[in-house]
Amino acid sequence: MFREWGFLLTEIWVLLAIAALIGLFAGWIIWGRRSELNMNSGEVDGLRADLEACRAKHVEKDAKISDLKGRLAAVTTAAADPEVIEPVAAEPAVAPSAETVDFDGDGIVEGKDEGVKPTTLSAPREGGADDLKRIKGVGPKMEKLCNSLGFWHFDQIAKWTDAEVAWVDANLEGFSGRVSRDNWVTQAALLAKGGETEFSKKVDKGDVY
Repeated sequence: MFREWGFLLTEIWVLLAIAALIGLFAGWIIWGRRSELNMNSGEVDGLRADLEACRAKHVEKDAKISDLKGRLAAVTTAAADPEVIEPVAAEPAVAPSAETVDFDGDGIVEGKDEGVKPTTLSAPREGGADDLKRIKGVGPKMEKLCNSLGFWHFDQIAKWTDAEVAWVDANLEGFSGRVSRDNWVTQAALLAKGGETEFSKKVDKGDVY
C-alpha cells in the first residue's frame, strides 16, 4: 500500500513539475509577445514623431522660400533705380503747363512771363560747356533744351534766384516745373565747386547714359 502511495506522490510531483514548466513556457510566450508589441508601439511613435518633424521642416522651408522670393522681388525692383532712367521717362502723364501753374507764387498765372529771366549765354565759355547731365533731372534732351535757352554751366544754374527758377520752370517746354522739382540749384552749386553727388558719380561711371 505504501508503495502505491509513494508511486502516486511521485507521479503527482512529476505532473506538478510538468505543469510548472508548461506555465513558465506559456508565460514566457505571452510576456514576450507583449514586450514585442510594446517595442513595436514605441517604434511607431518614433516614426510618427519623425514624420511630424519632417512636415514641420517642410512648412518652414516653404515659408523661407516664399520670404526669399519676396525679398528677391523687392531687390530686383529697387535695382531699377529711378536715377538711372532717362529723366524724360519720369515725366508725369500730364506735365504741368506754364499756362496753368503759378511758378513764382504771386497769385497770377503769367505763362512764360513768370518770374525773372536769368542771365544767359549765347555759347559756352572757353573750355567748353559743363556736362549738365550730371544734374539729376537733366537728360540728353533736357541738356539740349537748356543750351538752347542759354544755360551751359553749373555756376549759371547755381546762381538762380527763386524768381529766376520760376522763369526757367515756366519756359522748359514739355518739362515745366522740373527745376524746382529736382532741386537743380542745390545740385549745380555743389557741382560748380568741384563736388559730387551720388547721381553725378553714376553718370561719371557711365551707369546712366
